[in-house]
Amino acid sequence: MNPFDPKAALLAKHAQHVVLIHFPIALFLTGVAFDFVAQWTRKATLAAAANLNLLAAAAFVPPTLATGIAAWQWQLEGHKLKGLLLLHFLLGCSSGLLICLVGWLHFRWRRVAASALPAYRLPLEFVTVLVVILTAHLGGFLSGVNVPG
Repeated sequence: MNPFDPKAALLAKHAQHVVLIHFPIALFLTGVAFDFVAQWTRKATLAAAANLNLLAAAAFVPPTLATGIAAWQWQLEGHKLKGLLLLHFLLGCSSGLLICLVGWLHFRWRRVAASALPAYRLPLEFVTVLVVILTAHLGGFLSGVNVPG
């Protein structure tokens, strides 16, 4: 396959998921980093940057999940999931749900500016980061990037 052939890149059975997944991961991890630093330094600009990154990450979750399901249907022709692929699917759905939950918390806070963000958001964000990292690690094995040896 020619890496500069747009038709081959856009019509590959799994290419959209592999490309799209990097956006919610990067936006979410950056948003969490900004949120932790904003909590520590009490800077409103960092809190606003965290809010925007987390909301953008949540917006990318539905298309990312959809392309993952489409890749499963196209590549495996809808066969039953098992092993690493099943674990990746379950963790991916969990990651997406947690990212959207964190995004919703920040969205709700932004709409009601007088209220403070809940104290449990930072541990929730940390747990979500761990789930996202594990999901991405398994995805690397499935894509062939993280091969043993």
